[in-house]
Formats: sequence, structure tokens, C-alpha cells
Amino acid sequence: MKYLLLKHYRGAPAPVNDVPMDQWTPQEVSEHVRYMEDFAARLQAGGEFVDSQSLSPEGTFVRSGGAGRPPVTDGPFAETKDLIAGWMVIDVDSYERALELAAELSAAPGAGGKPIHEWLEVRPMMTSHAPTTE
Repeated sequence: MKYLLLKHYRGAPAPVNDVPMDQWTPQEVSEHVRYMEDFAARLQAGGEFVDSQSLSPEGTFVRSGGAGRPPVTDGPFAETKDLIAGWMVIDVDSYERALELAAELSAAPGAGGKPIHEWLEVRPMMTSHAPTTE
């Protein structure tokens, strides 16, 4: 079963180490990125890693403006560029394993080299049959 692990800028409960990344030192950012890369490499070696990406804070919502009209951009709502920092897709044998890995990923280091203990959203990927969480 594949799961999406979402990392949020905001919109989730505050992490324990709640210092925004733009206030981290270059070394703290490097240590965080290294943790994420090492985590992904370990999952890849075990066959549980599918993909991951960090997202730029830039982005625009777009929808069709109708035939022959320009696209409509942005809107009166929270934008993903303000909310979603990145994601990882994992392929694991159980919901419990997805939770275990999300909790481990939550402990990536942040400011002061201390674990962030951020909240990650764990979402099953759609399949032709409903996922079970038991």
C-alpha cells in the first residue's frame, strides 16, 4: 500500500521545535536535508521508498476561465504554496508501518540540531479498493 507523507509549513499543529526554517543556520538546514536524504536512502534500500520532493514556496492556483478566456489565477483561499513544504511517497505493508515511518521522519533535526517533532499528514493513495487501517 502506498502512502503520502505530507510536510506542512502551516495548517497542522505546531511542532515541538517550532522555529521556521528561514531562521535556521546554513548548518542546521544542511543537517535537516542530510537526515531526510539518509532516511530516504534507507527506505530505498529496503524497498519502501517511492519518491520525495521539497516544494518551493512559489506557486499559483490556476483554473480554466472558459473557452477563449484567459486562465484564472489565485483566489480567496489558503494556497498550497503557503501550506505544503514537501512530501514523500512510501510503499509499505501496513498502515502501522506508515505511521512508524512518519513518526521517524517527524524527528528530523531543526533549529539547534534538536528534533522538530513536526506533525506529518499520512494519507493512503487511492487504489481500486478501499485501504484498511486495522
